[in-house]
Amino acid sequence: MSRIKTRLDALQAAGRKALIPYVTAGDPYADATPEIMHALADGGADVIELGVPFSDPMADGPVIQKASERALARGISLEKVLAMVRAFRQDDHTTPVVLMGYANPVERYGVDRFVADAQAAGVDGVLIVDYPPEECEAFAAALKGAGLDPIFLLAPTSTETRMAQVGRIASGYVYYVSLKGVTGAGHLDTEAVAAMLPRIRAHVPLPLGVGFGIRDAATAQAVARVADAVVIGSRLVQILEAQPRNRVAGEAKAFMAEIRAALDAP
Repeated sequence: MSRIKTRLDALQAAGRKALIPYVTAGDPYADATPEIMHALADGGADVIELGVPFSDPMADGPVIQKASERALARGISLEKVLAMVRAFRQDDHTTPVVLMGYANPVERYGVDRFVADAQAAGVDGVLIVDYPPEECEAFAAALKGAGLDPIFLLAPTSTETRMAQVGRIASGYVYYVSLKGVTGAGHLDTEAVAAMLPRIRAHVPLPLGVGFGIRDAATAQAVARVADAVVIGSRLVQILEAQPRNRVAGEAKAFMAEIRAALDAP
């Protein structure tokens, strides 16, 4: 059983919702990522999504685009991202880590090599934004064969056919993009999310995480009423980029603790 399934099953049994923060590897400081990951876990994160920097992150808004640019300028490569996961795993053997990114860095690295090295580093799941399910069954099978969860996005525009495809090959959880557009954009419509999730659940037998547009305790609480997990990225990246090096981990932990308390509130 994967670390992701173990963690999400335990939360579900306890009647709690999962908190899944996203940070870009190597941002805001090249050497701070493992420390930030530990701080997020200490603050109450259940799964950590670690963004692999890419020069053309078309699904991301300006906040995460700029984080990728800063990380790439510091020389952060996929190989270095895997090294960060290995460093995190030296002291944390239980918090699941999901790599989130784009196909180009994986294919340049080599798909088979990536799967093997991700497994060895301690990665638990992989979400490749521009790998649609109908085109990556072999990749999903390779991940599952290595004990890694292939995670997919669904959106307000997703068809019933796409939902069924994702439900057939995904594992771990499915990430529902609550807004049309890019990360960090738009106004979160929790009523629209609540209406969409039952349609997805008819096809997808996995926990559903909701992201895009979640910026604070109030929006996290609203989403948690209908979703199994809350994913928060752009706002966290904004908070971290404004911090001096000696405060970045503390601010990450404090923000997670605030959101965790909101999710656990009766």
